[in-house]
Amino acid sequence: MKVIIFGATGMVGQGVLRECLLADDIECILTLGRSPSGQRHPKLRELLHTDLFDYRAIESDLHGFDACFFCLGVSAAGLSEAEYTRLNHDLTLAAAQTLARLNPKMTFTYVSGAGTDSTEQGRSMWARVKGKTENDLLRLPFKAVYLFRPGIIQPLHGARSKTTAYRIVYTILKPLLPILRAFLPNMILTTEIIGKAMLTVARRGAAKAILEARDINTVAQETAVEDDCPN
Repeated sequence: MKVIIFGATGMVGQGVLRECLLADDIECILTLGRSPSGQRHPKLRELLHTDLFDYRAIESDLHGFDACFFCLGVSAAGLSEAEYTRLNHDLTLAAAQTLARLNPKMTFTYVSGAGTDSTEQGRSMWARVKGKTENDLLRLPFKAVYLFRPGIIQPLHGARSKTTAYRIVYTILKPLLPILRAFLPNMILTTEIIGKAMLTVARRGAAKAILEARDINTVAQETAVEDDCPN
């Protein structure tokens, strides 16, 4: 399987890239973004591209892929609705529309967020914008679109958020995670779990398009059981 990862330098993207590098059935990984991931691997190719709203100059590099893991996004903190829409909705759709045209048999997986508003009518600005982004992605002519809505994410294996505020939150939450996991076992995700679940839906699909934290955990656990079964 050949895959593209957007946002491989972010916390979730780092976890997804790690799982792709470890997976035997992933033969080619293209990371696309403004900065390099710092990873080196025979099956990894990094394509640096500054204008993430326009892909005409690199379309020849974007053919022949089976899956895209879109892990790129920004916080709504300090942004107007227009700017947040441009950086989350418009940027995402620019990439997705290009990929749908070039790879109609592709499975596209998008990292959204818990609390996303599919009605696009709620009071929370970020949730409305994420909801519109999800809805517009579902209308594109991909083989399949899956929308991941994680909540609390524990970074593992050196994955680290690029956002200072998020790093502070993760530092504060770290000693509390065992307690939270005891009371909410299906709601706490890790970067490893998200990466494994994304690979699973790319390989064999999922029962529904929108996967909340509980669903993501379930898909990842099913993958672990399959990996443990003797051949």
